[in-house]
Amino acid sequence: MSEDNWLRTGIGRSTPDSITLRGRDLAGELMGKVSFTELAFLLVADRMPSAGETRLFDASLVALADHGLTPSVLAARLTWTGATESLQGSVAAGLLGAGNVFLGVVEDTARFLAAIIAEAGADVSETAAAERAVAAEIAAGRRIPGLGHPVHKVEDPRTPRLYAIAGEAGIPTPHLRLLRTVAEAHAAATGKTLPINGAGVAGAAFADLGFPPAIIRGFALLARTAGLVGHLAEEMADPIGLRLWLDVEHRATYTAHIGDPGDPDARSS
Repeated sequence: MSEDNWLRTGIGRSTPDSITLRGRDLAGELMGKVSFTELAFLLVADRMPSAGETRLFDASLVALADHGLTPSVLAARLTWTGATESLQGSVAAGLLGAGNVFLGVVEDTARFLAAIIAEAGADVSETAAAERAVAAEIAAGRRIPGLGHPVHKVEDPRTPRLYAIAGEAGIPTPHLRLLRTVAEAHAAATGKTLPINGAGVAGAAFADLGFPPAIIRGFALLARTAGLVGHLAEEMADPIGLRLWLDVEHRATYTAHIGDPGDPDARSS
């Protein structure tokens, strides 16, 4: 491709009388004919999903939409409390907290599973590769991506449902299968049974749908945006942010000693 053609995109374009997404006319071929889930899949994968893929993709997005008053939700609500003119800033504040503890686990799990699959081969079984990977994480003192949950100690209710939907999708699911092997390897190595969490199973499902690990966190952000907008709508109608801040301010213990040079009240005027 010549240097003159460097500025390009295959996602979307508009003219005075049309809008085209992935080669399809928005008004004539997509609006009223495909769901938002199918559109999101199309935009990233550059193909329409099958019915089974659509159902699994949609269920995974639904599974990640909201999980209560999580830190990301509190960040969004408190940002709106201090900046009621900035809905977009409040949503962004919630999304910025999607890291290795919350939501980002979808990507971490996909990467972890992809590395095991890459190692497994003619000389190393998938089970052996999983056991080796789990042992390495344990030795390093790191959590196994996709295992354990602070609330769902025994079973994450999203996990068996997503596995059931995946089983009906009519597609190969090597990552989902491997995630169960990883959980078994961890239990055998530690004597502790941790549940496969919803973010982990969603990450494995996205990987089985053909998406590379690097883009998978984006789907978690897409899903959680809906939850954040819902919480912000509630915050506008029935706010808790101001009371939350005042309660924290009231409960917080001031740890500086009286007379500490760092205490502004201790300085002479």
